[in-house]
Amino acid sequence: MGWVLMSEREVHRVEVLSDVVAGRMSTSEAASVLCLSDRQVQRLLITFREDGAVALRHKARGKPSNNRTTEGLRDLALALVREHYADFGPTLAAEKLAERDGVKISRETLRKWMVADGLWLSRSQRRVFHRPRLRRECYGELVQIDGSDHRWFEDRDAPCTLIVAVDDATSAIQEMRFVPSESTFAYFQMLAGYLRSHGKPVAFYSDKHSVFRVAKADARSGHQATQFGRALLELNIEILCANSSQAKGRVERKNRTLQDRLVKEMRLDGVTGMTAGNDWLPGYIQRHNQQFARTPARPDNLHRAVTETPDRLNDILCWRDERYVGQQLTFSYERKRIMLEESEISRGLVGKYVDTYAWPDGRFEVRWKGFSLPYRAFDPDLQRVTHAAITENKRLSEALCFAKKIQDARQAEPVKVGKQRTKYTPTGRKPPGPKGWAEKRGDLLRAKAASHAAE
Repeated sequence: MGWVLMSEREVHRVEVLSDVVAGRMSTSEAASVLCLSDRQVQRLLITFREDGAVALRHKARGKPSNNRTTEGLRDLALALVREHYADFGPTLAAEKLAERDGVKISRETLRKWMVADGLWLSRSQRRVFHRPRLRRECYGELVQIDGSDHRWFEDRDAPCTLIVAVDDATSAIQEMRFVPSESTFAYFQMLAGYLRSHGKPVAFYSDKHSVFRVAKADARSGHQATQFGRALLELNIEILCANSSQAKGRVERKNRTLQDRLVKEMRLDGVTGMTAGNDWLPGYIQRHNQQFARTPARPDNLHRAVTETPDRLNDILCWRDERYVGQQLTFSYERKRIMLEESEISRGLVGKYVDTYAWPDGRFEVRWKGFSLPYRAFDPDLQRVTHAAITENKRLSEALCFAKKIQDARQAEPVKVGKQRTKYTPTGRKPPGPKGWAEKRGDLLRAKAASHAAE
């Protein structure tokens, strides 16, 4: 007799039933050990005594599965996937095979076939390993910036965004500021604080947010740089965009640390609101850097002094644009109509472009070659945010809060509903034409009543 393949469970059954046959164990004890009923143990004993240990093997061992797929189905499915669904995942490919080709295969079966044939890679096989980047050697050479939207004040105030600037060489927090959302004006405020405290770094390192990067730089119309990029260019500071979040991992990990430590520190100190938080942050930055900042590889400080005057710096850190002046000395700006006051200078600006300056505090100026022009604004009342406005995910919270304020301030106006065509409105007039039987009977009864009254 040759070798017999048996599973561990089947070998265990042979050992227990051998003890029962030898009298060393009762059937009740064997049933308890094997987790079977007494009747099932009796059946196994009969089979074991008649045919031996081989009879305890599973009867389906060595036979093809009853649920096996039909011959050629695997080749057909993989051929269809290669031809039509090469870039599909197993779930979508299985759905389309059943829907379009009438080939019904479970998602998991198709996934195994595709993995074996090299048409699909598992999540672990698709994982990309990022090579670690060494720190910059000098302080002020590269500063990573990012915004983190979080409930920084927990339930004490509404969620907001914390803008963080981290030096790459030392991991020191250079600047932090609470703002409603990531916007150009928010980063202007952060940049102004950074310049006052440290000076000009060599470069900022950010993500691909629209504040820092123009999506289509080669577009026929539009600007080649964002407002923040234009300001950094005038300040002679470089802006670099990371290709992945791992590339600027220091500021990403710093945000994760701050979402834990900073929230609890402000809870202990009772800090509530963005204004109070911004007043409290400098002390926390100093304590944090004393504990976590590292010494750079080289002692050089590459920050440069700010040589621009305050007025010049104010003109740089604002939203600047150009507007075409029409025949009536007017142009459109932010859904408003701006009309220039008539003067010797403004009369010569028809058909030309003027410069507009907008600041975070709401100030607005129109200039021509540096000369400020007086103007009037029409329809300055608050309107809706915009109909079907395209709002980025990072500014969604701020847009919803603004819309809610407008809705609360707007008076409820009655909505005029058009007249329903199916609703009957009595007019009191009789329709023209011959009288019906009901109307004739009514006239007859009224005539009889009148004759009786006359008698």
